[in-house]
Amino acid sequence: MTNNLSIIKSKFKELPNNIEAEQSVLGSILTQNEIFDEITGIVSEKNFYDPLHQKIFLSIQNLIFKGLLANPITLKNYFENDEDELNVPEYLIKITKFSTSSRQAIEYSKIIYDTFVRRELIKISENIIDTAKLNDINITGKSIIENSEKTLYDLAEKGNLHNSIIKFDEAIRQTIDMASSAYKNEEGIVGVPTGLKDVDDRLGGLHKSDLIIIAGRPAMGKTALATNIAFNAAQSIQSNGKKSCIAFFSLEMSSEQLSTRILAEQSRIKSNDIRRGKITEEQFEQFLETSKNISELPLYIDETPAISVAALSNRARRIKRLYGLDMVVVDYIQLMRASNYKEGRVQEISEITQGLKALAKELAVPVLALSQLSRAVEQRDDKKPLLSDLRESGSIEQDADVVMFVYRESYYLRSKEPRPATVEHAEWQAKMNEVSHLAELIIGKQRHGPTGNITLEFEEMFTKFKDVTNN
Repeated sequence: MTNNLSIIKSKFKELPNNIEAEQSVLGSILTQNEIFDEITGIVSEKNFYDPLHQKIFLSIQNLIFKGLLANPITLKNYFENDEDELNVPEYLIKITKFSTSSRQAIEYSKIIYDTFVRRELIKISENIIDTAKLNDINITGKSIIENSEKTLYDLAEKGNLHNSIIKFDEAIRQTIDMASSAYKNEEGIVGVPTGLKDVDDRLGGLHKSDLIIIAGRPAMGKTALATNIAFNAAQSIQSNGKKSCIAFFSLEMSSEQLSTRILAEQSRIKSNDIRRGKITEEQFEQFLETSKNISELPLYIDETPAISVAALSNRARRIKRLYGLDMVVVDYIQLMRASNYKEGRVQEISEITQGLKALAKELAVPVLALSQLSRAVEQRDDKKPLLSDLRESGSIEQDADVVMFVYRESYYLRSKEPRPATVEHAEWQAKMNEVSHLAELIIGKQRHGPTGNITLEFEEMFTKFKDVTNN
């Protein structure tokens, strides 16, 4: 046995491995098949270093999956014709002498997986070096970083694959924890708070793993609402002393424009006045004071235009790894591009929304994405949007857990102003006074609860949404 072991070790000394651990795990399974179920959540055949051990593990797996006994005798026929310097049927019997307890087999499986990760890291490093040396105009340093981050993240997550299978009692425990969290929270919020009481009451906050769509025609206030929610969520993180943040991917507006909006909202100075310098000294002092108060807010802005869903996902993963992450905001879907462009915009949007939903599940955070609506809204007398109005709807409605529409009647009413000094104008003015400061948030879809409309107050000059009951 010692000679056989030295042969194996001499063949595989280049990369990290633990042949003894592999022999012990395989020998344990061959003597106690029930151990297989204990360790398959940790290792698979590809995690073994020795190709023979990979084949033995796969053969054991095939027999057990068929409900048959796996031992040296039942495996013998699989290897009788193999040309190898080892007598494999004899080797199968010898490794049973390395068999151990279930607990030790689990620990040895972890060692096997750890050495596998180390080997993969070496391969990734070598691949980065080889790719970086290529003089290919289509390969940029940035793309190498993004691909490497994705590969590293995938490797980090491979060891957690077994977590996707959850016994029902564990699912029940998670549900009880969620209900307990909501019960203990005075507002009854489980997810990320939006800062809008009526919205949080209806949704229970923005839930982990959910894709939430806010849609509307231009000038309805989609970006304003998303910015308000992102700010409120970041403020909640800060006030709770939590190590986390909100990631805002702004494909349309620059970080300067976005921060100007937030400062205008918080300082209650018109953003247009700030931009043009049309403010008093007192307002400027107020502006500076506000900026100091919110400068440490855990809000990260990425202003990359036309970002791909793959690049966005990689950056979100990096942010979560470095700072923690509570929510991702994307403004907006139609300005994104798919990783692999497919023919037809509908197919491309479908790939984007599927990617955003997958990201929400992968990182266990809500992804709040904005979407444009088709022009069909403008052709109807009733301008209130419907699910069918989702532009290039493809899978937007299908992939989303929540779909909300922003609608402001005053926007459309403004264009219908009658001739002044008429009865019609007086009626129009009365209606404008009634709705000019209001907006409707129409919940068209919600997997977790009811749909319906929520009336919000909208201060257009400060791009701020708030509850109607607020003063």
